[in-house]
Amino acid sequence: MQKSLKIAVVGSGLVGSLLAIYLKKAGHTVHVFDRSPDIRKIEFSGRSINLAMSHRGWKALDGVGIGDAVRAIAIPMEKRAIHLVDKINFQNYGQEGESIYSISRGTLNRKMIDLAEEAGAEFFFEHKVWDVTLADATLHIGEEERGEWKAYKYDMVFGADGAFSRVRHRMQRQSMFNYSQEFLNSGYKELNIPANADGTHKLDKNSFHIWPRGEYMLIALPNLDGSFTCTLFMPFEGENSFASLTDRKSVEAFFEKNLPDTIDVIPKLTEDFFKNPTSTLVTMKCFPWTYEDKVALIGDACHAIVPFYGQGMNAGFEDITVLYELMGKLGDDWKAIFSEYETSRKPNADAIAELSYRNFMEMSSKTADEKFLLQKKIEKRFAEKHPKKWLPLYDRVTFSHRPYSEALAIGNHQNAIMEEVMKMPNIETIWDSPEVEHKILELLK
Repeated sequence: MQKSLKIAVVGSGLVGSLLAIYLKKAGHTVHVFDRSPDIRKIEFSGRSINLAMSHRGWKALDGVGIGDAVRAIAIPMEKRAIHLVDKINFQNYGQEGESIYSISRGTLNRKMIDLAEEAGAEFFFEHKVWDVTLADATLHIGEEERGEWKAYKYDMVFGADGAFSRVRHRMQRQSMFNYSQEFLNSGYKELNIPANADGTHKLDKNSFHIWPRGEYMLIALPNLDGSFTCTLFMPFEGENSFASLTDRKSVEAFFEKNLPDTIDVIPKLTEDFFKNPTSTLVTMKCFPWTYEDKVALIGDACHAIVPFYGQGMNAGFEDITVLYELMGKLGDDWKAIFSEYETSRKPNADAIAELSYRNFMEMSSKTADEKFLLQKKIEKRFAEKHPKKWLPLYDRVTFSHRPYSEALAIGNHQNAIMEEVMKMPNIETIWDSPEVEHKILELLK
């Protein structure tokens, strides 16, 4: 327990809600502000890529004893189901028994707010934070940006208000504050595969479904009610793009030609396509993440990433794990806590941003490539034989707690080794031979 402070958390999303639980556990008074209505009282409308919870996320949830409450609303996905035009390839994740878990963002967010309230955090919805006085941790809240504001003074403020954070917006106006944002030329749109009449899933429910098509792809993740949340990722402009799909006829023709096995399972295809928004994908980086011992950014507010490694939420939750460990180590010295928090997390946030960007290429193109699938098979076989010498990159990111920066560096080294291995004559027939095993061992020296 620390000396009790009055702390404001801006943002009632996943990271803000979990942070509130941890701060309450440490003995603080916690107020959570959000400009939106309470999502438990409205229909959650979709711009929601389903979440993929993995080891880092579970560690943070289990750290405050709420992991099992969340497992009750999660579905394990033990493998990828790769839908080619003429067949489906299955590719297991991790080692035997390892899965990532599909969770509806809306369902989880509602649950997290409930759990934070049970822990004693107070929530203030429809409170728009327009500015923060950094020097004394004062929030300025009002109905309109140019209207009248009220000042709310705190001992400390955390900005957990996402990629377009108002708290960060104020911090950006300091000197020596570095900031960048980069949008992908591709966006995304949500579609839906409903449950069968008896409530069962139309596709294998323990798979992460991918339709890789090069520049664009479709993914589908299972929900508890038997449905799947689908996300179509496409360029905004060009031949196969959102700009080219302008009416019902063009959408139907596109899906019939390129994604034929989805036609029967997405009955409201064109209705969903034109009703749901087309959203952007952004990578955002900044530094510093803190101001003295008064204000700190956390989660997407300081490191928004594209969703192709399923690590956005997991990385945000890991921020909290690291912060809480530092609180235990450094006591009430918040300047030291904030300093070590941002310097330890920044390289890892940059690394997962890079890995997420690269994984877009892997998911959309390489998962349909026989040579790439063979490479993954060789890596998996070698890792089974030599678990102390080789942990595949995906496993290192998803099924371990090792730093993302380490995963990136080792992944680069492993990829260079595999490029040499894949050049071996007749690799397709000798892939599971002592010759290949010895080659990898030699290159690892």
